[in-house]
Amino acid sequence: MEQQAATRVNVLVVDDEEKMTSFIASYLSNEGYGAQVARDGAEALRLLQGGGYDLVLLDWMMPGMNGLEVCRKLRAFSDVPVIFLTAKSEEIDKLLGLEIGADDYLTKPFSLRELEARIRVILRRTSSRRPPAEPAEEPMWKRGRLAIDLPGHTVYLDGKPIGLTPTEFKIVVTLAKHQGRVFSRLDLLEIALGEEYTGYERTIDTHIRNLRKKLESDFSNPEMILTVHGVGYKMGDLS
Repeated sequence: MEQQAATRVNVLVVDDEEKMTSFIASYLSNEGYGAQVARDGAEALRLLQGGGYDLVLLDWMMPGMNGLEVCRKLRAFSDVPVIFLTAKSEEIDKLLGLEIGADDYLTKPFSLRELEARIRVILRRTSSRRPPAEPAEEPMWKRGRLAIDLPGHTVYLDGKPIGLTPTEFKIVVTLAKHQGRVFSRLDLLEIALGEEYTGYERTIDTHIRNLRKKLESDFSNPEMILTVHGVGYKMGDLS
């Protein structure tokens, strides 16, 4: 994969295993990516606070601050895509990683070709380096209290930007642009995360709960993102 200099994708590889990080970084560099290494969670967060990264490869099990804690802290200030790299393969671990804001999950051992393919899929879905919107599409979508800057990947409520993960952003855009239409959990899962996550529909409930906390005046009594019992979710009145 050849990356043009003007659109170079920068990846931060976070893992305490020096051999692993060097191997991944070298491979990505040869494929045209910009690759930098962080040896622990604290160093990773310091680098990420400076911005400039398009994706994070984050080891789950690290001494001190583990990958889950790094991801939680990261989501407080950034929606940069995260792929967990881990030896944990149990379903509950995968669900936990996705629910706290990760975008994908790759179990060790894995091939570097598979890793690079996952990176490309995530970047197509969430990267800030997306092609300009088609002329027919509004760059800024507005309905009542809600506004969505599609090229800027930002949601505004009452004029104030709301920090959303890439998955949350996809869900809001889908519900808002089809106001009143009911989407099943499977519909939203495939739109937000892709068909490979079929079977993990209940993770959508967690994303919806997190969205309500960010968008609703009273998330326990939502007026914007509504539950249609036995079916799924829809966007309510945006006035």
